[in-house]
Amino acid sequence: MTTSSYPDTRLLIANEWQDATGGKTIPVVNPATGQSIGTVAHASVADLDRALAAAQKGFETWRNVTAAERAATMRRAANLLRERAGDIARLLTQEQGKPLAEAKMEAMAGAEIIDWFAAEGMRVYGRIVPSRNPAAQQLVLKEPVGPVAAFTPWNFPINQVVRKLAAALATGCSFLCKAPEETPASPAALFQCFVDAGVPPGVVGLVFGDPAEISGYLIPHPIIRKVTFTGSTPVGKQLAALAGAHMKRVTMELGGHAPVIIAEDADVALAVKAAGAAKFRNAGQVCISPTRFLVHNAIKDEFTRALVAHA
Repeated sequence: MTTSSYPDTRLLIANEWQDATGGKTIPVVNPATGQSIGTVAHASVADLDRALAAAQKGFETWRNVTAAERAATMRRAANLLRERAGDIARLLTQEQGKPLAEAKMEAMAGAEIIDWFAAEGMRVYGRIVPSRNPAAQQLVLKEPVGPVAAFTPWNFPINQVVRKLAAALATGCSFLCKAPEETPASPAALFQCFVDAGVPPGVVGLVFGDPAEISGYLIPHPIIRKVTFTGSTPVGKQLAALAGAHMKRVTMELGGHAPVIIAEDADVALAVKAAGAAKFRNAGQVCISPTRFLVHNAIKDEFTRALVAHA
């Protein structure tokens, strides 16, 4: 792979990469140049139906795989992600724009996250509840909830997917992701690691298209039993309300508005180093990136000069 190569991305359904019905696509733009560098498939309702059917079938298989076997498969995927981190980082940088070093770090951290959840899946314990009736034994057993629908943002195309994906797979759920159309190739490469690691067909699925149409179709669908979303608070409110109307479990990671408070006794050099790194990471496109600095008047000028010099 050269630094300029960029693949067209298709839909992942039942472990097969497929074109959208009718061949509809969306252009992918390099944010550094504003030029189109490839395309991503635009799923139709028919494509979503096929992806949902595959997710249900995958769940019926995966839920019966032992936690130890699931963990072993996930670790194989993590090792493949490590091996391919350099190539995936080049894709990520082209479509998202972050520096190559940060892109590779994101891919490598994704492998660590997969390993962590693989281990956690071995520790999903139930419990015994004391009974009022001495002839009865009361047990709490944890079961996978079912196919998960995930919606992830463009600023961390690997990280934001893998934290949801690894948690779902570790507990025996199948996983259908609507990843960002702006940054499709790096999530696709992540999912290929799981396919190559041996997950059964339908355990993982990846679709792209019109975000409102896809969320409006997947969330109410009876096959989907859990919804997870990372993004803005206004959109999160809409999706949570839709999930609530259908009594679906939800996990929402929504936008923050992060202030940095610099107290009078602060170590100014250290504050600038820490806050500056947070502010400029990924060009500031981070949910916890500082949006404003509240600085004590006594050190305002000193802090301002140091932060400007850091910038």
